[in-house]
Amino acid sequence: MTQFLTTPEGQRIAYALTPGAGPAVVFLGGFKSDMTGTKAQWLDARCRAQGRAFLRFDYAGHGQSGGAFEQGCIGDWLADARAALGLVAGPVVLVGSSMGGWIALLLARALPERVAGLVGIAAAPDFTEDGYWAGFDAATRAALMRDGSVAVPSEYGAPYVITRRLIEDGRDHLVLRDPLALDMPVRLLQGTADADVPMGWALRLIGHATGPDIRLTLVKGADHRFSTPACLDAIGAAVDEVLALVESEE
Repeated sequence: MTQFLTTPEGQRIAYALTPGAGPAVVFLGGFKSDMTGTKAQWLDARCRAQGRAFLRFDYAGHGQSGGAFEQGCIGDWLADARAALGLVAGPVVLVGSSMGGWIALLLARALPERVAGLVGIAAAPDFTEDGYWAGFDAATRAALMRDGSVAVPSEYGAPYVITRRLIEDGRDHLVLRDPLALDMPVRLLQGTADADVPMGWALRLIGHATGPDIRLTLVKGADHRFSTPACLDAIGAAVDEVLALVESEE
């Protein structure tokens, strides 16, 4: 059942919380995605079957939450995620998909006492800078700075509106330019046929982050959706492995 949370910043955030044993699994969705996506619902059903607490939610401007997508930025959505974590007690295992992987890394850096484990699915840290800004030509960059936004094509539907605020705020939340210590078990999953998050980004992330137990699994032929039955099984296996490691340390 969908419920709503008002964050300290005044955003009305939609969420669904499945009660169960901890550590809770918290799903962080992607850019312009929502909590009704295949991976989120599949994990919800899996956690229900296991009696495991599970939380999924929509960032402001996404899904059933209030606000306009074009007005949001990484810092806003990070604040939404921090507020959502207040719905569950104790340590959590974060499962971040695409942009959600970036949000998960920011949470792990800011709240190491809460984040006991992390699973990244086609994680896209710093994508506003290394994806959009780096990919824009001089004319597009000039238009963005002059007009405050540009529309870019998307294979997922209507063009995405990329704002100057999104780009500039993203620079305040980069994780691949400074040390990134991840002292919890981390499992990264990446498809080799991902056209949105290049395989090289996953290699850069695992090469940059430091920690005692960080592993990357490449799935040949998997695309950015990472939602085939085999991909979902890989996600489930990664979550189970991290949960087992976390619970063995309790």
